[in-house]
Amino acid sequence: MSNEINSEIDPGQPMVYQIRIKGHLGRQWTDWFEGLTITLEDDGETLLTGQVVDQAALYGLLKKVRDVGMPLLSVVCVKAGQAEASDVKQEMNDRIKVNLEETHESTTWV
Repeated sequence: MSNEINSEIDPGQPMVYQIRIKGHLGRQWTDWFEGLTITLEDDGETLLTGQVVDQAALYGLLKKVRDVGMPLLSVVCVKAGQAEASDVKQEMNDRIKVNLEETHESTTWV
C-alpha cells in the first residue's frame, strides 16, 4: 500500500464512504447510521453509502457496525461521482488483485 497523500482530496471537505457488511439491515437502521443510504444487495450484503465529515465520524460509524454484530467486509472512500456500488466493487477487486500481485512479487517462500 502506498503512503502517499492523494492531492485530489481536500481535507476540509466531507468524504463519501461505502461500508460493506455481511447480511441485510432493515431501512429502520438509517437513523442509527446517521442518514447513510442503505442498499441491500442480491448477494446478501448491505452497502452503507454517504458523506462522512471526518475520520472521527468514520470511526464512530465503524463502531456502530461492530455494535450491530454484523461482519465488516470493506470500507472504501469513493470519489463523489463514483458512488455506484458496481463501480466501487470493481475498483476494490482491481485493488485487491494489484495488492496480491505486489505481495506475491515481494514475498520469498521458504
